[in-house]
Amino acid sequence: MGFLEDFQASVEALPSMLHRNYSLMRELDKSLQGVQLENEQRCQQEIEDIKHGLESGSITYDPAKLKFSEEAIEEQKHCVRIADEKVALATQTYDLVDAHIQQLDQFMRKLEEIRQEKESAAAVTPGTAVATTAAPTVNVGVTTADGTPKSGRSGERGRGGRKKSKVPTEQPVPPIDLELPVDPNEPTYCLCNQVSYGEMVACDNPNCKIEWYHYGCVGVKEQPKGKWYCPNCIGFQKKRKGK
Repeated sequence: MGFLEDFQASVEALPSMLHRNYSLMRELDKSLQGVQLENEQRCQQEIEDIKHGLESGSITYDPAKLKFSEEAIEEQKHCVRIADEKVALATQTYDLVDAHIQQLDQFMRKLEEIRQEKESAAAVTPGTAVATTAAPTVNVGVTTADGTPKSGRSGERGRGGRKKSKVPTEQPVPPIDLELPVDPNEPTYCLCNQVSYGEMVACDNPNCKIEWYHYGCVGVKEQPKGKWYCPNCIGFQKKRKGK
């Protein structure tokens, strides 16, 4: 498969991947808003209870003991976790688009190189490369008494110049075949459903249906540190955390 087909396959999968990431971010945002509202109501109620306790004298004023309940603090921590997941998902989406842009730039440079090579090959035409060589001089006739040759025709040399000999011209460079044979029985991977090529990363979800992904298709630039989940599996991981 040529590199144009590879890029087209990866681009075709990009809209669905972006839609999935945006949907996950909307779900996280709704969850965050719900937890924030509950936490604000809980904290407001606890503040009112503390005020009434101080006014009635049932609570002794002690700044070290006047604090929110464990439930309220845990809700606040949960809000931070959801916000962190949103940021991570947004970063992954940005890297995904950026990787496709860089891949497009690379393919455009490759196309420009191929175009220049074809133009250079077309510029080499038969009969344009001609060089001159010196022919040996052979004197025909008699010599004079002082040993100097008598004027006469000299070998292959003509009037006022050397004989020109043609040099075999360069043959035009054959066109570059961009298509590579692909075994129809070779397994396919990734969201683009293509064969294995280039650098790939494996999903750490043992139940992942695809398992292996091309760097460019999932927005990965280098080997991830720690666990990495594909766009399909990361949604399930975040849903489990949000429960």
